[in-house]
Amino acid sequence: MQNEIYSIYHLSIVPSDFGAFKELVQPIVAATSQEPDTTIYEYVVNADHTAVHIVERYRTSGLLPHVEQTFTPFAERFLKLAKIEKLFVYGDTTPEIRAKLDGFGAIYLTSFAGFSR
Repeated sequence: MQNEIYSIYHLSIVPSDFGAFKELVQPIVAATSQEPDTTIYEYVVNADHTAVHIVERYRTSGLLPHVEQTFTPFAERFLKLAKIEKLFVYGDTTPEIRAKLDGFGAIYLTSFAGFSR
């Protein structure tokens, strides 16, 4: 995980809000797909539409621009539709990244064994 950050957001959502949430996510994904330092950005949902995970992977330099520029215009509406229950962050964080992600209740984990291809 050198010079990379992975994160998994666990969100709760009211099933009746899922349609509006799914609609909101489409332009967020489209904007994020244009970020050169975002390598994975995927939303997944459980069968009853009460839990959503966002799986993200960035080159370390790409995380703050995503949060501060791409996500910010959508943040207020996003957070009305979904509640961030947990945020797990893996990889090379900086004090600036931690200051930003701490606001989402981030839990930081450090790799100690394994590999990525």
